[in-house]
Amino acid sequence: MKTRAYTEDIRLLTQLNRNLLWERLAGKTILLSGATGMIGKCIVDILMQYNDDIREHAGISDAIVTERRINIIALSRNEERAEERLSEYLDREEFRYICCDVNQQLPECGKADYVIHAASNTHPLQYSGDPVGTITTNVIGTKNLLDYAVGCGAERFCFVSSVEIYGENRGDTDRFEEDYLGYLDCNTLRAGYPESKRAGEALCNAYAHAYRLDFVLPRLSRVYGPTMLSSDSKAIAQFIKKAAAGEDIVLKSAGTQCYSYTYALDAAAAVLTVLLKGESGAAYNISDAESEVTLKQIAEWLAEDNGVKVIYDIPDAAEQAGYSMATKALLDIQKIKTLGWQPTMHMREGLRRTVESLRR
Repeated sequence: MKTRAYTEDIRLLTQLNRNLLWERLAGKTILLSGATGMIGKCIVDILMQYNDDIREHAGISDAIVTERRINIIALSRNEERAEERLSEYLDREEFRYICCDVNQQLPECGKADYVIHAASNTHPLQYSGDPVGTITTNVIGTKNLLDYAVGCGAERFCFVSSVEIYGENRGDTDRFEEDYLGYLDCNTLRAGYPESKRAGEALCNAYAHAYRLDFVLPRLSRVYGPTMLSSDSKAIAQFIKKAAAGEDIVLKSAGTQCYSYTYALDAAAAVLTVLLKGESGAAYNISDAESEVTLKQIAEWLAEDNGVKVIYDIPDAAEQAGYSMATKALLDIQKIKTLGWQPTMHMREGLRRTVESLRR
């Protein structure tokens, strides 16, 4: 169920990006993997709101609506979740849902002008509970989608990557720029996620060389927002769920880790901006410079706003195995600013809206 605040946020972002969407995507088809995930759901909502705006425009004929609308082919492997999160779109003519596992050969999905690969395991319990799936989605899944993009003659491929590819900040920089090469210990369970994201980026470059496939690489900071899944085990997600339930927030460290964050709808809008305006073959960091805070500060904000307390606890071995050891991971976002993107929702208000949404 969309809250009024979330719906207003979607409409605002659609209006801000209206010219971009109209100029580049009118009449086009986007194939989107991970359509029920936190980012994928936001991308779907933004694009479908754009279609609603066209439909509601006075004086536009049905033929023009069909010509201008954006068509979406949404992929996910959990049909039950899709029926829950995408239910309002399943009967729409411009929306098509296909249940499939991107780690297997894709079924025939039809012609796609753009392909966005946003499917991935993205939180600690998935990393430790499904380490093979974590790697294969970012490598085999990426290859399968790249093959599909080549086969259907897609104009551009977008691989949604992560701040995790930079590895550990060892004190040699304040912020990760796109050409930073960080330290990763590949001989750990936790390395499966960042190493496979790196491999996915390398695959995109290989396909560009072998098949002249145009591609871009949006690299997301840590993301939160109303579309996060109930199964999300990231620290910030657990804090938010506790606050929404009126329970004390459990902090499983001193909370001094300082990270870059982005509100989910802003992150989705940034992915679309990179897809449509980014330089071919380029990577772009996505983050909100006003949302660079410690875990302790996040926990304290949520506790203060929701009348609960912050308590400290030590994670069990299974959960600890999926945790990042990074203590500082801040992104330089000068590059994406040149494309005209900027965040609209800073962290404390974003947390409030996310809690409100989860309570509903």
